[in-house]
Amino acid sequence: MNGKNSMRLDLYQIETAQVAREQGSLLDEACQKLSNGEALSRLEQNGVLHALQVLIENAIGKAKQILKARGEPVPVSAYDALASLARMEVISPADLPAWNAAIGLRNRIVHEYMNIDIERVLELVQVDQHRFVTEFLLALIPE
Repeated sequence: MNGKNSMRLDLYQIETAQVAREQGSLLDEACQKLSNGEALSRLEQNGVLHALQVLIENAIGKAKQILKARGEPVPVSAYDALASLARMEVISPADLPAWNAAIGLRNRIVHEYMNIDIERVLELVQVDQHRFVTEFLLALIPE
């Protein structure tokens, strides 16, 4: 691959890491409050949903950028993009069900926001179920 694509991927990964740090710290705050038995306000609950949406969307974008940089076909489907990374072992194939669940959550936040079980989402945040998305965004994946 030429240096131009490599640079783009490096810059993209720097940006996604910054987003991961920002949104991850918000989710860490929410996790801490929930672990202390504190209830989140409606505004904080919406912040949790937004942070999750942004993290997952950035992970999907990073997956597609990695595929593009490696000269692989870039599927439209987020599920297919992560499945491609699992086949290439960029992510662990064992983690694919968790990725599919994360993509499903993102889709629900965006498209079915009236049918979100916020208590279930907060339980996921409290036990750090989102951590693997943040770690993927922070990792520097070679081309």
